[in-house]
Amino acid sequence: MAIDFFGFSIGRKGKESPKPIDSAKVGDEGNVSFVAPESYDGTFAVEAGGVFGHYVDFSEKIKNENELVSRYRAMSQYPEVDLAITDIVNDAIVIDDDKSPVDLILDKVNLSESIKNKMQDEFDKILYLLNFNNKGYEVFRRWYVDSKLYYHVIIDDANPKQGIKELRAIDPVKIAKVRKVDKEMVKKNNISFPVVKNVEEFFIYTDTDKNSVNPTPQSGLKIAPDSILYCHSGVVDTGTKQVMGYLHKAIRPLNMLRQIEDSVVIYRMSRAPERRVFYIDVGNLPKEKAEQYMRSQMTRYRNKIQYDQSTGEIRDDRKHASILEDYWLPRREGGRGTEISTLDGGQNLGEMEDVEYFVKKLYRALNVPTSRMDAENGFNMGRSAEITRDEVKFFRFIDRLRQKFADLFLQALRTQVILRGIMKREDWDKVYQDISFRFKTESYFHELKEGELLKERIDLLQTVDEYVGKYFSVEYVRKQLLKQTEEDIKDIDAQIKKENDSGDIAPEGGAMPPGGIENDDGGQDDEQ
Repeated sequence: MAIDFFGFSIGRKGKESPKPIDSAKVGDEGNVSFVAPESYDGTFAVEAGGVFGHYVDFSEKIKNENELVSRYRAMSQYPEVDLAITDIVNDAIVIDDDKSPVDLILDKVNLSESIKNKMQDEFDKILYLLNFNNKGYEVFRRWYVDSKLYYHVIIDDANPKQGIKELRAIDPVKIAKVRKVDKEMVKKNNISFPVVKNVEEFFIYTDTDKNSVNPTPQSGLKIAPDSILYCHSGVVDTGTKQVMGYLHKAIRPLNMLRQIEDSVVIYRMSRAPERRVFYIDVGNLPKEKAEQYMRSQMTRYRNKIQYDQSTGEIRDDRKHASILEDYWLPRREGGRGTEISTLDGGQNLGEMEDVEYFVKKLYRALNVPTSRMDAENGFNMGRSAEITRDEVKFFRFIDRLRQKFADLFLQALRTQVILRGIMKREDWDKVYQDISFRFKTESYFHELKEGELLKERIDLLQTVDEYVGKYFSVEYVRKQLLKQTEEDIKDIDAQIKKENDSGDIAPEGGAMPPGGIENDDGGQDDEQ
């Protein structure tokens, strides 16, 4: 039986507990519907009343969650999958000694500079609580493999304005998000039907053994939504509403790869060696005597030496059952007598096209370019135009992962700024959509692309230079060709004036930089 709420809720007393950021709302007052709001975050939906008043049976859900998470974790230990995950995490999280792996961007937020500075300080504290500057790689990898992250937000109940004291990770198989839907019967046109009255969201924590095959229902701890940070992959089965991991679509290709590899090993062990066929002349001996004679010949001439692959020893041990036995066949009188012949081993044993096919299929399922699986493909230091389409798609995939993972920072920042009194709940709801996060990158391809774009713009500027003032304006050239924003133009003009005044640079031959140079009287010369 779930007990009363554990943890804290942000809001005024007597009011309904606030919903998480990504949760759906019933609607404004007066909006009545018979359909509960959909949730695509793996929420376990229950209806108020009935058996819920006694307990919520999570045994089947926990079992399914255990199976998925355990399978994902087992898959991550496979060499090819581990290599692909390493490439993904390395590109997504770049940890440097002197720079933070992720920055808070508040350029689009309509707030004062003082509040922005306070929010930046609180974000730095969140990174410190997560130890993200040192453990960011492990946190992101755990989220990618398990498909979800749970953190318990621990505060000082006596003084909540001090903010978050600790963020403690929770095993995903021990906690579940629950949505309780309250309905009431409404009669209209002499027809009674249920309509949604209220939707309450919370978390249920059950200390269930994750290794148990059939966990038994037990008491669950009902936790307030604000006390838990919940970040999932965003990949949801629309049928079961269950959160899936990014490794889910690689399950079948991985199983097929394992089977084909085992088949190759078995085939080569059984077909690679040559076998001998012994035709033993038994003359006119009776059947029993012939069999006895055959066994005596086998014992005399059979190779008794065995190779123990576990220890690397050569030994004579009859307990070893070899699959490489020779063939002993009797031959009656009238034949060609005793004969020994050799059967050739299997042919074309070096072909690996089928294995390579399934390896590529596995990499495609993991959204990793197949070119990365070839160790012979070195890092190309050429032009950015040589970047393959697969690499471009991979960079975009990494960006999508970063955006989804950033929900963890957004939820933590929401809780922190509200507890600290920097912002009210209502103010946060107005501005949180404008908050973004910039992850550090060290992609050489990105640098090449930016450099080549700048080069192309400069070449284009030289081409249209003679037409500036005739067909093109300076402002048009700077904004449309050079892609400079208003802020960029202002900053560049100020820097040019400063460097000209200091003598660091000077126009040659009376040439004017784009936009001109301010005169001493504050005016600006027109470009000639």
